[in-house]
Order: sequence, then structure tokens, then C-alpha cells
Amino acid sequence: MSQPIPEPSYLGDLNDRQREAAQATEGPLLILAGAGAGKTKTLTYRILHLIRKGVSPRAILAITFTNKAAREMRDRVHALLSADPAGSLAARDGLPFVSTFHSLGVHLIREEFAAAGVSKRFTILDRSESKSAVRGAMADLGYDPKAHDPAKILAAISRAKGDMLNPDSYAEAERGKSRLAPVVVPIWRRYEEILVKQKALDFDDLLFRAVHLLEKDSELRARWQSRWQYVHVDEYQDTNEVQYRLTKILAAKHRNLAVVGDADQNIYSWRGATIKNILHFERDYPEVKMVLLEQNYRSTQTILAAANAVICKNENRHDKRLFTENGAGEKIVSYGAGDEADEARWIAESCAELVAAGTPASEIAVLYRANFLSRAIEEAMLRQGVAYRVLGTRFFERREVKDLLSWISAAVSPDDLASFRRASASPARGIGKVTLLAALEGREAALAAGGRQKIADFRHALEEIAAVAARGRTSETVKFALSRSGLEASIKAEGPEGEERLENVRELVSLATKYDSVPPEEALQKLLDDAALASDADELESAPDGVRLMTVHASKGLEFDRVFVAGLEQGLFPHEGFGEARDGEEERRLFYVALTRARRRLYLSHAAVRTVFGSRQVSLPSEFLGDIAPELVEDTGATDSGVSSGIKSYFIDF
Repeated sequence: MSQPIPEPSYLGDLNDRQREAAQATEGPLLILAGAGAGKTKTLTYRILHLIRKGVSPRAILAITFTNKAAREMRDRVHALLSADPAGSLAARDGLPFVSTFHSLGVHLIREEFAAAGVSKRFTILDRSESKSAVRGAMADLGYDPKAHDPAKILAAISRAKGDMLNPDSYAEAERGKSRLAPVVVPIWRRYEEILVKQKALDFDDLLFRAVHLLEKDSELRARWQSRWQYVHVDEYQDTNEVQYRLTKILAAKHRNLAVVGDADQNIYSWRGATIKNILHFERDYPEVKMVLLEQNYRSTQTILAAANAVICKNENRHDKRLFTENGAGEKIVSYGAGDEADEARWIAESCAELVAAGTPASEIAVLYRANFLSRAIEEAMLRQGVAYRVLGTRFFERREVKDLLSWISAAVSPDDLASFRRASASPARGIGKVTLLAALEGREAALAAGGRQKIADFRHALEEIAAVAARGRTSETVKFALSRSGLEASIKAEGPEGEERLENVRELVSLATKYDSVPPEEALQKLLDDAALASDADELESAPDGVRLMTVHASKGLEFDRVFVAGLEQGLFPHEGFGEARDGEEERRLFYVALTRARRRLYLSHAAVRTVFGSRQVSLPSEFLGDIAPELVEDTGATDSGVSSGIKSYFIDF
């Protein structure tokens, strides 16, 4: 009777399922890795195992999405190879190619620049440079940027390239469906001419051009398919069409494609990511081996029980249930606030208590579905003296908020020339530098009739805002300024891309209600002063040990000991948007991601009343809360306002 082959000792740090994945080296492999299940560890040990088996490191490719993830994977592989004698010897043949999708595209195009028809030293435009090029294309063709927002045009081009469409195929695909397409197509063509003239590629071209090359040139395709015998892709659920095609082409010869992902964490459909890529992997590769990584090393069983209960209601997923050996842990804390100020106060006070008890502030995160929710939380943190850092841009430093404040300041403070200058261009109204300078220097009479009229219209709008400010409440002034300035219409015209910006300026209206009891002549100035102080004088922004404030989307890939999830109300989380259809399953996946960021304890809060766009609205708790079993929850009881709080009371009525 033959003896079983002993498992390699260098895989001893892996659990059974991780080891199974690491040793499944031949043919397609689908690793379904739940949150915190050690997917990066599994991939890096799989690469080590391949090299120990005699595979040249140069024959191994690993692709991920962010530079940070690629750097982490590269460092881990290097550490494993350096620590292992056999691996260290193998590493003399080089290291595996570990990169992001876009870095891989750059690598391919630079090597095949002649076939790609580009200069070997082509430049890569960032988003702001691409937007400027789109604006230039519009000017060349006589399109008014006030009627057609360049950012929206660029977003359409970007999404189309991610779907592997060119101007012709995009026009055909959108025929009869989109009013924007007839505008986008000619601008796109002219935009491409500008890129050629500049010897530049935009960010989306790096993959679009690479895939196009591989698909059209059989000799080139064969060369690149022979280069890597083993291909690994991390976060496969986040791939879009162009990334899917690139992966499939590179792995076509050897079919040794190992993908790691989790359909339950697909939250980027608005960027073009399609969940079907991971759900249909078995259809693309019928001979696939599938391994489930369900053991979680991050969270407590209480947190995982809540996450499992939430996500199991989704239909478009592979069935799996996370478990852990970390123990039950502490119950989830719930808080039903009277309003957003009460919720923010409770979060800030809880954070202060945790820090005082020894939890590092950097191990505490406050997550929210929409950026505008951070405003009240930031204020409460400042009042409590809690150090914090915002991942992203602080509320009062957001461009659209500063734009609206500049309109108000220019209206009530004629000497504020900086605000006058900013407001004149936000939104764009055709006031050029020469015209603006003449207006600032009082030389408007010397301008041509068109220039004089534009300045007159702008000053008239400011005067109307000033008139409302003199007699009305602060919130009414801010709401009127939002409309009269044209900012609201301009942001709405951006469609889904402008949704968050619209929420932010509307939140400024809600904030302004705090000043309604102050005399009008003082209220607006106090609002402007408070905004300036909040954005300029907070050293806490750069505090290395601050509580982290961020959207749930921004938290993906991160983990913290204590996690607060705020704004858990119907219409906020799950988010209804502004008339746009929403994928309910993606909202549920987003909540699942929020829950699984926590290692030790979760804190969930909602407000019974929330001020939205200056109006007090009664809010229902999020339907997601009803999925969490009551025995997992510690209810904090009624708020000072007497509103019934917590999740438990919600279960009875839901």
C-alpha cells in the first residue's frame, strides 16, 4: 500500500483550505475568499509553492487593482522567497511579475509601442489633464461647456473604453438609448486627435490599447501568452470588461488561471465592475477547481453572524458562511438617535471613551454611506476634543461646498474679491480672465457689449442673493444661492457622477438651519467664519493617531478594532439616490463590507429625524438592521429626546 505524499512543510502556516488552493497549481482555479480569510497570504504561498516545484519566477504573473495591494503582495512574495533556501535560489532567476492592471498595460504598450502606433516615450494623462483635453475638444467643435459638462463627457468616454467600445461601437450601442451619445461621439473623436498630437494616452487607454493589440495581432498575442505560464488575479469580482478580456487572453494558452475574489464584496458597478465575471467563471472554465476560504481571521463570531445574516439574502452569489476561532466577542452596540446631532454626539463621546480606555484612535473607524454625513460627525469630534482624520476631503474643503460659500460671501461682502473671482467661474458662465480683471478693477465700461452683459448678469445674481440674505433666514439664503447661482442645475446635469456633490451642497443648506435663530446680519457671517475656521485651523486633520472617518467604499480592504456605521436609515443606507435606479443587492453587499471591517466590535446608529436639504424629515431605520438577530445586539436604550432607540425595538415592528 502506497504511503500518502507528505505535505510540504513550508505550507504549514496555512489552514486546510488555503493549503488546498496553494497546491492546486494546474488548470483554472477559483478561490472564493470571504472577508478576512487570508486571500493575499494564500496567493503568495501559492506562488512560493510553484517556485519550489521548479517553475521559473519569470513565468508567474500576479495582478491586482491598487499600487498598495501590488506592493504588499510583492513584498510578501519577496520575503517568502528570501526566507526559504530553495525559494531564494529560485529567485536568482528573477521575481514574479506583480503589478496592477494599469501598470501591466503600460508595460505591454511600451514594449510593443511600434505595433501600438505610439511613441515609446508616450505620456500618460491624469484625470484633470484628460478633462482639459476634453474641454479643448469641445472648444474646437463649438460645444458650450455650460450646456455639456466636460467631466460628464469624460466619464462617458471612460466607461465606454472600460467596456471595450470605440466611438463607432459606442454610438451603435447607445443608439436610441442616450441623448448624450450624439454629443459624446464627435467630442471623443476630436479628443483622440488631441491625444495623438500630444503623444499621450489617457488612463483608460492603458488597458483598452493593450487588449486591442492582443486581440488583433496573433503573433504578438502568442508572444505574450507564452511569457507567463501561471496567471493570478486578485479581487476578481471588481474586474470590468477590458480587465476580463486581458486576463482571459493572457491565460488562454496554458489555462493556469487562478482568480481570488468574493461576489459578496462587489461594490463598484458604478465604475464598470461586473459581478458576472466571477459568477460565470465556471462557465468560462468548465474544468475549474473551486476552493472556499470561509475561516475568518479578523473578526469575532458575533460580527460574522451579523454579516452572514445580512448577505445571505442576496441571490447573485456563491453560498458560503464565514466562521472564526476568535470567539463570540462583544455584542453589537446599537443606538437610535433623536437626530443627526444626537447621533454625532453619541459617536464622538463613544470614541472619546474608547480612547480613554486604551483603544488607539487609529484603530477606530466611523463609516458612512455618503460623504455629506461626515459634517455633523466632524463637528462633534471637535467639540469632544477627539483627534480624527478624514479619508478623502473634509466637508468644508470640498470644491462644491467652497463654490457655494464663495457665492454667498461675494454677495454679502463686496470687498471679497477672491470669492467674487471663484463665484464668477462656478459654474462657468463665459467670463474670461480679461473680462474678470476689468470687472475687478472697475473698468467694465471699456469692455465689449458681450463682456459687459456677462458681468452685469453675474452682479445681478449676487444682488438677488444679497437681498434674500438681508431679510430671510440663513438656510433660505443658502438654498436660494444654490439655485440662483446655477450650481444646483450644473451639478444635477452631471447625472450619477454628480450625485455625491449634490448631496454635499444640500447638506450645507441643512447646516445653515443652525444659524436661523441668529439675526440675519450676523448669521451668514458666522456661518462663513465657522466654515473658514473648520477648514483652516484644525491640526487634528494631520494627527497621526486620529479616529478614521470615511465612506464605506473607501474602507474596502481596511480593518479596525472598533467600527461605527452611521446613518443607517432607509434612503441613506440602503441609498435611494436622486431618482436613479439602485441595485439593492449591491447596497446589501456594501453593508456587508462595512460590517466586516471590524475586528472586535461594531457600533450601528440611525436617527429618527434628519435634516436633509434644510427640511426635517422623519426617517425609518435601515431594513438591513432587521436582518441581525436581536441576541447579537446590545441596545443602548432611549435617547434623551425620548425616541425609541436601537435595533431591538425595530425588530418588533419591521
